[in-house]
Amino acid sequence: MSLLPLIINYNESLIIILVCKNSFFYKLQDILIYRIFIMYLKSLSLVNFKNIFQVDINLSERVNCFIGNNGQGKTNLLDAIYHLSYTKSFFNSMDSQNIMFDHPFYVIQGNASVHNVDFSLYCGLKRGDKKVFRKNKKVYKKLADHIGNFPVVMITPYDINLILEGGDTRRKFLDSIIAQFDKGYLQYLIQYNKLLKQRNALLKIQNNIVSNELMQVYEMQMEEKANFIFEKRNIFVNDFIPLFNRFYKDISSNNESVGLDYISALKDSSMKNIFDSNRTKDLILKYTSQGVHRDDLSFTIAEHPLKKFGSQGQQKTFLIALKLAMFEYIKTKKEINPILLLDDIFDKLDDHRVGYILNLIEQNKLGQTFITDTSIKKIPDILNNLNVNHNSFVIESGKADIVK
Repeated sequence: MSLLPLIINYNESLIIILVCKNSFFYKLQDILIYRIFIMYLKSLSLVNFKNIFQVDINLSERVNCFIGNNGQGKTNLLDAIYHLSYTKSFFNSMDSQNIMFDHPFYVIQGNASVHNVDFSLYCGLKRGDKKVFRKNKKVYKKLADHIGNFPVVMITPYDINLILEGGDTRRKFLDSIIAQFDKGYLQYLIQYNKLLKQRNALLKIQNNIVSNELMQVYEMQMEEKANFIFEKRNIFVNDFIPLFNRFYKDISSNNESVGLDYISALKDSSMKNIFDSNRTKDLILKYTSQGVHRDDLSFTIAEHPLKKFGSQGQQKTFLIALKLAMFEYIKTKKEINPILLLDDIFDKLDDHRVGYILNLIEQNKLGQTFITDTSIKKIPDILNNLNVNHNSFVIESGKADIVK
């Protein structure tokens, strides 16, 4: 018995069905269907972005390598691509910090293709003005409306903060995935956070003279939003865990037990009960002490906290598995390969983990991939040996020159 690929072009996407050849006829055998939407960034242009004065580059559909010494602008190019997905920097929360020193503005532009349909993206900011984001020259009224239209996953040494820092960092990771495919979730999250600020402002009133009626108005609205957010997060984590476990097992090549769990007060109580039981405490603290804004993700190894008991190698494996599971989940939900950004990770990984990622690239399971590295030959030579189409750019003092 042999499986043969039946390739069908449908609705500007490629569908591959594996069929079983049996004697003189073909029949569908436990049909495996892969609906592949091809998405890639065709070109990237930057002006006055961080340390990059001006860059205009055409990109490979498969792999692009940004090569150069530390501090030359390699990571800034990845951050610009991240901008085109999330409308903000991966690293800087203040947009003005992304403008080149002593310059009045920055501009990021990209030309991309999805389902064989070309489109353009533009992000620009003048000092003192509001950020402008456009798709095909049409300005978004709300930046949140763009989230999910151009999915990107970034793997960076800074991912260690997911383990070392507090729950806020892990909640942002959780929210960034769900928001890619659920617009309603993002809107409810924004609305909940606005109501949370209003409730906290009410709790800060001096002498604790707080209107119970007004407090209840905020709480009733927050209850609805919190229940929705909790349900979405809970469903997502339950779906996400098997993917994560699969990647961790593949990368680690051993049977060590790791855990990923969603921590929320709403698992054991309603939001109304949480408000009622914590109101006196909140009045003393002058902020809302419990709710979905305090949710967290628990990372464990052998049922112990990964932060304290995981080795450096185990923590790296955990984080790579987490990000690859994120990639696969978005790919499945949106039926499209996100763009993958690999920032300086090959210097930080052992040969086994490097080999695992390169094997995924060789098999074209990761779509368009961007890699930064300090060695001018190492990654390009490996890609040449694997016969993977790629472009290499030498990055020096914020300038990019293609390697011919």
